[in-house]
Amino acid sequence: MSNKFTAWVSRNMPTRESLEGNRFMRPFAHRVLRSELWRFTRRSVPRGVALGMLVGIIIPFAQIFFAALLSFSVRANVPVAAATTFVTNPFTTPLIWFVSYEVGAVILRVDAATVVAPVNTTLAETQFDQALQWLTGATLVTAFGLVVVAIVAASVSYLVTGWVWRVRVARKRSRHLAHRASRAGPAG
Repeated sequence: MSNKFTAWVSRNMPTRESLEGNRFMRPFAHRVLRSELWRFTRRSVPRGVALGMLVGIIIPFAQIFFAALLSFSVRANVPVAAATTFVTNPFTTPLIWFVSYEVGAVILRVDAATVVAPVNTTLAETQFDQALQWLTGATLVTAFGLVVVAIVAASVSYLVTGWVWRVRVARKRSRHLAHRASRAGPAG
């Protein structure tokens, strides 16, 4: 599973060269392609994950472009931010939108009892008019929910990624110290 995912990410993740050759990125390339934005550090990786979650959930198009562009402003890792935008895909988007609608409805207190007064008071209101009215209301609720879900997901992913990074470094350090101790032999 891990090898397949790693191979998929490496195939689909933009490289510095591909971003440099992209005509849309050319005006921003000197900023986005700075070497510190492509290093994997304990600060840039969690920022990249959080930014990728935020952009991936809120922005419905050109997510990699916006993640790369916004990475400069928050000093986030560009490849991580770009890869994390794949959290939204054709399989996860309907679930994210459903959860966002529910979250927006709960926060805004929208339920069946909340009815928007119709602008057209004639008796000839069609089902299309009713559906359009519901859709516009549902769209606003969903948009609000998307913002809330994106902020929460970005915050949680930032904290979790920072914690995982620290645990991973601590394990690596303890293995290194144990290996050093075993090579030194018994103290005498």
